Amino acid sequence: MQADHTPTKPSVRRAYVLKMYPRFSETFIVSEILAREAAGEELVIFSLRPTTDTRFHPELARVKAPVIHVERPSSARSYWQTWQESMQDPRIASGLQTHLGDLAELGHDDAVQAVAVARLALEHEVTHLHAHFASVATTVARAASALTAIPYSFTTHAKDIFHESVEFEDLSRKVAGADHVIAISDYNHSYLRRLLGRELSERIVVVRNGLELERFPYRPAIAERPSGAAHAIPSLLAVGRLVEKKGFGHLLTALARLRDRGLPCHLDLVGTGPLEDELRELIDALHLTELVDMHGALTQSEVREMFVRHDLLVAPFVIGTDGNADGLPTVLLEGMATGIPCVAGNVTAVPEVIIDGETGWLVDDGSDPEQIITAIAEVVRRLREAPDSVREITDAARDLVCRLHDSAAQARELSGLVDQAAGRAAPTADRITPKTDRVAPNTDRDAPKADRELEYVS
Repeated sequence: MQADHTPTKPSVRRAYVLKMYPRFSETFIVSEILAREAAGEELVIFSLRPTTDTRFHPELARVKAPVIHVERPSSARSYWQTWQESMQDPRIASGLQTHLGDLAELGHDDAVQAVAVARLALEHEVTHLHAHFASVATTVARAASALTAIPYSFTTHAKDIFHESVEFEDLSRKVAGADHVIAISDYNHSYLRRLLGRELSERIVVVRNGLELERFPYRPAIAERPSGAAHAIPSLLAVGRLVEKKGFGHLLTALARLRDRGLPCHLDLVGTGPLEDELRELIDALHLTELVDMHGALTQSEVREMFVRHDLLVAPFVIGTDGNADGLPTVLLEGMATGIPCVAGNVTAVPEVIIDGETGWLVDDGSDPEQIITAIAEVVRRLREAPDSVREITDAARDLVCRLHDSAAQARELSGLVDQAAGRAAPTADRITPKTDRVAPNTDRDAPKADRELEYVS
């Protein structure tokens, strides 16, 4: 038998630099890692903080990448030891000679973890560093890149670019030093382009978050559903952290008014967060205890089962008083993929997936209970009188998610970008500290609320 001399692609290892891994709420990162591994990429994960979560999704067990928790030295002795060990590598020693002054301007945790990540990246023969969120993870990835000449990239989401606490000079220099930057939606890309200007925005690419579609099979036909809105009070589902931007307080007010107007609905509310006590008090004040059940945090598979058992997913997103808002919540994509009719607030990139009357029902102002009521009542009416028309919308929603949010396609796009980075001289950070002359004015600071946004999702 003749030997196969077909050239094989050299094995390369790419690293994720994450602030905390695993996190219960960041399912989109796990889906991305799984898809890239399924495509044949070899990955390693550097986690900068120990997880504080107590529950985990079963999908985590499928991740093959080794997870290395990068310590933050708690004593001067261990801090110094980290530097000494890293300096033994001549490549890092050389990088420190050039960048020591800049590195010293970072926070002490960021600086020492950058040195540690640099050493680990060289030891694991990493060829590319990728961070999620333009905050601490990208700070460390960028500094490690400067020390090693390993190119880096990062994915921007929402809070890390929209929140009022974001330092735009810091964001600008991170974009300037990166090989490429990922925006998860057209809205985010447009926002960053306006904020950073044409030159920097040229390295920003839209790659949408993906789902493992096979884990979210389309639900049975509406006419075959066992619960049937025609025979019971409508069952509503809301999922997310119990924070202002989710708009759950406005949903409860809408629920009380629906009951008072003769259309009682039952709500299952899934999630935990700082507003839990406040929402429970509101449930009592509105006399909704018989109509609302709070479930705490549930896994993706548990929420997926709830999609099938409920008539409607309601997500009345709003812009928080601190400018915080959702980017493109994963739970909305999961609901659309599964086939539950979706009502969502019109913030940030949500209209890119919820096209009113075509793939769902869009509420222009999620803080207005009357608008929420109108949307819920319309879906309930259709479920009772014209279920086929609802099926047309959920069919279109499923189709949109399959076309735009398939994690396999996302993995191909991300891998292609890294391959391109390897094929050119990487514009690694030549400085770690800010280049303020590159910073564009934050013209969106005073923009209307509807043009501000934020944060990731579960």
